[in-house]
Amino acid sequence: MKPSIPPTGHERVLGEKEIIVSKTDLSGKIIYANRKFLEISDFKEEEVLGIQHNLIRHPDMPRSIFQFLWQQLKAGEEVFAYVKNLCKNGDHYWVLAHVTPSISTDGECRSYHSNRRCVDPAIVSGTIAPLYQKLVEVENESNSPKQGLQTSLRLLNDHIQNAGGNYHRWLFSLH
Repeated sequence: MKPSIPPTGHERVLGEKEIIVSKTDLSGKIIYANRKFLEISDFKEEEVLGIQHNLIRHPDMPRSIFQFLWQQLKAGEEVFAYVKNLCKNGDHYWVLAHVTPSISTDGECRSYHSNRRCVDPAIVSGTIAPLYQKLVEVENESNSPKQGLQTSLRLLNDHIQNAGGNYHRWLFSLH
């Protein structure tokens, strides 16, 4: 689902000591959102619980980043990613998300847990935003959404390969 809220271009900034927390079921529906999540996004708890987490997906976010994220999670891996989220009024905020599968005592994945922290604006403006803009352009210029996603994923994988071949090593080398 793409947000129907038009972006305002106004950025909100998460404080250095603030943490956004949410939890989703296996299909991506929000089952928990902490107070900071609700404050920064302007949503009320009853507006987000049971709703797909992509409710806050900003249109500047490449689909390939979320495809990569879901591939990692479904493989039982944690993943870190820079994410630009959309507020209820169209404002946005950047976060560094750490998303993990929540594993039960019987070894089954039951849900996903995400902690989000503030970002370094220089990393976002110098590296992440330009990369994401290229990925979104590739997705939007394709003849079909499927082809756009595949091309964008190839571009992302090429970028990672050129940066040493390991996504997390590349991501944390930016700091």
